[in-house]
Amino acid sequence: MTKFSYSEYLSQFRNAGGKCNNVLSRLRGDRRRGDSQRDVTSEPEDVEPVVFGIRRGDVKAVNDLATSAPLSLLKENEDGWIPLHDAAFCGQTECLKILLRAHPGSVDKRTLQEQTALLLAVSCKHLSCVRCLLEKGADPDISSKNKETPLYKACELENVDTVSLILSYGATVNQRCGQGWTALHEAVSRDNTEICEMLIRAGAAINPPNTYSITPLIVAAQRGQMRALCYLIGKGADVNMQTCDGVTALHEASKNGHKESVVVLLTKNADANKPTNSGLLPLHIAAQYGHHEIVALLVSVTSRARLRHSCVSPLHLAAEHNRHTVAAVLLKTGADVNATLANSHSIQYADGRATALYFAIANGSTKTAEVLLNAGASLSLDPVSPLLMAVRQGCVSTVSLLLERGADVNARIPSYATTFPAVVALCMNNLPLLKCLLDTGCNALSCFTCTYGCAPHPTSGGSHIGTVGSNGYVLQNDNMFPLNCSEPPERATQFCEWISTSLMCKWAGPIIDLLLEHVGHVHLCSKLTELLDSREEWLAVKRKLSSPRPLLHLCRFRIRTQMGRHRLKSLTCLPLPDRLIRYLSLAD
Repeated sequence: MTKFSYSEYLSQFRNAGGKCNNVLSRLRGDRRRGDSQRDVTSEPEDVEPVVFGIRRGDVKAVNDLATSAPLSLLKENEDGWIPLHDAAFCGQTECLKILLRAHPGSVDKRTLQEQTALLLAVSCKHLSCVRCLLEKGADPDISSKNKETPLYKACELENVDTVSLILSYGATVNQRCGQGWTALHEAVSRDNTEICEMLIRAGAAINPPNTYSITPLIVAAQRGQMRALCYLIGKGADVNMQTCDGVTALHEASKNGHKESVVVLLTKNADANKPTNSGLLPLHIAAQYGHHEIVALLVSVTSRARLRHSCVSPLHLAAEHNRHTVAAVLLKTGADVNATLANSHSIQYADGRATALYFAIANGSTKTAEVLLNAGASLSLDPVSPLLMAVRQGCVSTVSLLLERGADVNARIPSYATTFPAVVALCMNNLPLLKCLLDTGCNALSCFTCTYGCAPHPTSGGSHIGTVGSNGYVLQNDNMFPLNCSEPPERATQFCEWISTSLMCKWAGPIIDLLLEHVGHVHLCSKLTELLDSREEWLAVKRKLSSPRPLLHLCRFRIRTQMGRHRLKSLTCLPLPDRLIRYLSLAD
């Protein structure tokens, strides 16, 4: 490398107008080592001669500047860096020695980010610079603005030689970063047992909790770091230590699906019956996150009494998160398919849901619902019929499954009386689903029963049934099926009153037309007649009623009525000709 004297440097600077553009253009091609390196291209173009020399590694020029202009060695740039920082950052050990001889007191000078030359040298993996700074008295415990120490940074970079060197100069091994992590936390997170051993030999605490009481062992369990996990346990780490939320290493291993870690922890006496602050055991966590193999491991070591006293069962969590494989494992190992939520937990839901089956349906978990039904899940233990929730979800497969298993298609909504089936109101903008329900025996005739008949209907304040979203209708409440109503209606709402509301009337024609296919001859009340008269395209529906209904239709309706809805559900299983089945199922 070409050497420049101080006068030659000044000459280049003067010719460039005080800038070193030409030389910098060559420097920009240099690749420097280190994770946190400063990109030369992003630096301001005004560079002090001494920094220019350091970056070029021109020891003679730096030495000349140290002799002729010693104060320039302490000049700070806009980031609070002095030449010493640049020398440490660039790995220029000889330049570093010159600067320290000129100003030994600057060894611990900090940048605006409170970085010392030692931290910069460690960050860029310049071991010789690290050694030089430590020999000159650099303090290894000074942290940066984000509380990173040289030791912590060396552990993060897994630089074994640097860790050993810093420890040999008496670095505080248990010093914490901004989040309360120690160097041991960082070494464990990298699964580096060699560095762990060095730290513990130097006096590192084995169970240091961070800001949230997370110990290194919990970090190892969380990340599935098997080498670090076994090492820490061998060194006496507490396998049952809990975070401020009550979480243990076993909880974390179960949550993240680290089966090997779970096995090791259980063999080392990890307590599977320690609950979190919210009352969840590791089995709950594994079930929630769908780790069926871990669930199988934990079932045998989890107390049944503990599970009974928890506010929610693992089966409920599996159902809520559609973990059908986990549900199957739990049921196979003896879980009660009809266990209900504790009342204190159930009342947190507006619909008062209680069973795992309802949770599965409410969260669109059709596969899990089928697993539960196959295991004997009851359809009558929840305040609200699971079928109503399935209809609200608009899931035809779940609705069909529930109907096959005996769900009541004419179920009502508690606290809100209607004279017609609630399912009609819940799928008004889903005609295929409504047809499926009507074909299966939903009571369409009740929609045309009106206490006022052809007489004028009294003016009312509107129905207590409203709409929410685009996939279903609910009562006047943000919740789906509120069980408690501060002002319950004085009487049951009739279909004609409900369909006439401003929210529903736009669907009246198609809905009434579909309902008429599932009844015999009926008379429309004055309100429905007025509603059909309001739109010209609906007059065809009204004309359908003015002429006699076809005998074919009336016979079909009569036969279906005599069969009853329970036989209609299994129509295809009856020993009848295919054509007759199609006729009775309204396929023809």
